[in-house]
Amino acid sequence: MNKAELISAAAEKTGLSKKDTEKAVNAILETIMETLKAGDKVQVVGFGVFDVKSREARIGHNPRTKEQIEIPASKSPQFKAGKALKDAVSK
Repeated sequence: MNKAELISAAAEKTGLSKKDTEKAVNAILETIMETLKAGDKVQVVGFGVFDVKSREARIGHNPRTKEQIEIPASKSPQFKAGKALKDAVSK
């Protein structure tokens, strides 16, 4: 399912117009991104937790030349599914 299909499905379930549903979906996604960018986490009980994972700088190897390279520290978003979501998917 892509974003357009998600918006259509949500519009059907809520009875809202696709335009209003698209605004709501975009607002939710923007809020999650802004919150993660600020270093906070977003927890939706029963669904899961969006968080930011920090990775330390480390030494890696170029597989082609075997040369050592320094990989800088980075942050990446992660999602951990909640129990209710895990249970719903496993049934």
